[in-house]
Amino acid sequence: MPTTGSLMRRAALAACLTCALAPLASAQPPDQPTVVLAPDAADFMPRYDFHLSAAALAVQDPRFSWDTHFGGSLDVVDYVRGRAGIYVDYEAVLGDEFRLFDPNQGNYTLEANASGRVTSSTEVVGMFHHVSRHLSDRPKRFAVAWNLLGARILQQMKLGGTTIDADLEGGRIVQNSYVDYVWIGELHLQARRPVSPRAGVYGRASGQWFGIDRSVANRGRQAGGVAELGLRVNGKAGAVELFAGAERRVDADPLDRLPKNWALAGFRLLGR
Repeated sequence: MPTTGSLMRRAALAACLTCALAPLASAQPPDQPTVVLAPDAADFMPRYDFHLSAAALAVQDPRFSWDTHFGGSLDVVDYVRGRAGIYVDYEAVLGDEFRLFDPNQGNYTLEANASGRVTSSTEVVGMFHHVSRHLSDRPKRFAVAWNLLGARILQQMKLGGTTIDADLEGGRIVQNSYVDYVWIGELHLQARRPVSPRAGVYGRASGQWFGIDRSVANRGRQAGGVAELGLRVNGKAGAVELFAGAERRVDADPLDRLPKNWALAGFRLLGR
């Protein structure tokens, strides 16, 4: 099992990578979608964000040492009453089974969405969401994937100097390969508070629930979640978050249908 020292060494390496890559970063959002204020008039491509993150994992399984993400989101058009856009994310999971950095999973998320603004702090979003999961350097000839048609509600509140964002979403699986999911529901919460013009603290927590077709693998409803606390430092063109937390991930490996629990620490490059 990785020791506290090994996790700290991985976190230190993540911090070093943050310093090395920070000059290359462009604006990017956190994974949680948030409310965007309406423009004065309709606009084409008013927002593009890029994200990059790496987290060291502490778990007794050589398949899971690092979890990394790379991608972006784009509002193709903002029509004042709402906006339409896309979201793309590539996740690489690394272990140390065969080599020090052993990429064993490559997971793709693609989403098209369109929203309507209810108020300046509330948006209702319709979405079509695709996820496909792949193995690296391991045999797998069949697809592990699903398509979800659903909706989300975005809400933002301000309490004193603290900004709170909430994202409640869910949908039905309209196509699947190998997985036994029928529906997926999610709740994401984050609170951000500045402590200086350049820095702030934040906390995030999310839960995910999977409705299951019992006839496929004879199991019941699944649930997972993640929580993290971190420090955010703002730069001229973007921001860096340094964080630590814990996660319970449903079906951590694409094939074995078992959850995994781990502690994590890492960095995330974000838009302002």
